[in-house]
This record gives sequence, structure tokens and C-alpha cells, in this order.
Amino acid sequence: MKPMNPLLAAVILTALAGCAGHSSSPKPASTLTEAQRDSAIARSSLPGAATVGRALALSGRSERYAAQTDSLTR
Repeated sequence: MKPMNPLLAAVILTALAGCAGHSSSPKPASTLTEAQRDSAIARSSLPGAATVGRALALSGRSERYAAQTDSLTR
């Protein structure tokens, strides 16, 4: 019997690895909400983290102002 060609063996192994069992339900990359991720970034020492923190504070003020204005029109 003739030995198997190494290239053919590599192709067969690659095909088998590609057909390996996959998870039926993909897991999310993160379980954090967008607001939680933004807060974590704002508290970190990453470059630009302070800007993210200021943007979150401004967004919170805008939301409170909109809710206050909305309650005045009722």
C-alpha cells in the first residue's frame, strides 16, 4: 500500500476541522448593556475616557431636561 501524500492528509485534516461541531446558540460577546460598557470605559484610564464620561453626563442632563419639559406639558 502506498503512503498518503502529506498535502492530501493536510487537506483532509483541514476539512475535518472545518466540520467540527459548532455551538447551536451563539453566545454574545458581552452581557453588558451599552450604558454599562460606556460607564466602564469612562471610569477606565484609556485615552479619551474622560470625554466619554463628559458625554454620558451631558446625555443624562439632556434626558432629565426632556423628562422635566415633558411633564410640564401634561
